[in-house]
Amino acid sequence: MRVGLVCPYSLTLPGGVQGQVLGLGRALREIGVDARVLGPCDGPPPDTAVTPLGNSIPTASNGSMAAIAPDLSAALRTIRALRDENFDVVNIHEPLVPGPSLTALLFNDGPIVGTFHRSGDSGWYKAFKPLIKWRSKGLTVMAAVSVEARDTAAKVIGGTYELVWNGIEVDQYSRADPWPAKGPTVMFIGRHEPRKGLKVLIEAVRRLGPDVTLWIASEGPETPKLRAETAGDDRFEWLGTIHEQEKIARLRGAGVLCAPSLHGESFGVILLEGMAAGTPVVASDLLGYRGVARPGLDALLVPPGDPVTLASALSTALERGAAVEAMIESGFERARGFSMAGLAARYVELYERALRR
Repeated sequence: MRVGLVCPYSLTLPGGVQGQVLGLGRALREIGVDARVLGPCDGPPPDTAVTPLGNSIPTASNGSMAAIAPDLSAALRTIRALRDENFDVVNIHEPLVPGPSLTALLFNDGPIVGTFHRSGDSGWYKAFKPLIKWRSKGLTVMAAVSVEARDTAAKVIGGTYELVWNGIEVDQYSRADPWPAKGPTVMFIGRHEPRKGLKVLIEAVRRLGPDVTLWIASEGPETPKLRAETAGDDRFEWLGTIHEQEKIARLRGAGVLCAPSLHGESFGVILLEGMAAGTPVVASDLLGYRGVARPGLDALLVPPGDPVTLASALSTALERGAAVEAMIESGFERARGFSMAGLAARYVELYERALRR
């Protein structure tokens, strides 16, 4: 079976959807599926099985910035790639997003599996709704990574969806050597923008005393302001954008992973990564996160936007009592249930269904 995986976001920039598409492509190839990834690339493709479709343009979306390629040249490259590759099935991730995904939805005539990741209202969905409702009939099978993502898509185009999940390559996390930490350490990974709750986390860490360090990975529009506010305070280490292996090593070395998002999370891959690394997880109590980590069993979930309660949960996780050790073990087993290998097998079922139809 020859499968094309279409991603609307730049594959050379870190992001949840990009990571899922690239990881799924690797997992599919490991079980004998001829899978190729199509998407924008701002630099050399990250994998030999990637077909680059041009550079991206940062675009505001869902309280964040999305690196998409809605220009004519990317559309023409997408159409040409679909024609030349002669895929049996095309799996379009975020099929309603302008750029390669929407182009593939409009111009591919063969079987299509559409995977929806997004949670929450979208200006794109509203702007393209008439076109989308008409062309969405071309989706042979529709899938969503969570109940929230399913509900968001159903509000626009209706239909029936297969619930899949996001996956991780578990062994990468469980076998990595831990990054050395000076003492109790909290780790944050995510774009520095209001909805990710980094400001709330900084306020919480200030309540934990002088010996606790916060590793802050990635960057974003809030970075300059928040760095200025923490200048001269050795508890806050600003790492910038880090490569995948450093991220995994730091997850292994951290005392706790914190995901303090305020809203807009349809899943929680970062929670899975922390659990797979054997690190206790503290996160906001959001529906998207509850679908990944069961409260009190796999992670400590707290009300979003509350630095006092967040600080208390972080302190509990860092102390590593018996209940937290049990949570770590439960979280690791939970993460194994979301393996990328299992996800690839699930997608093969959907591809075969699309071919039969």
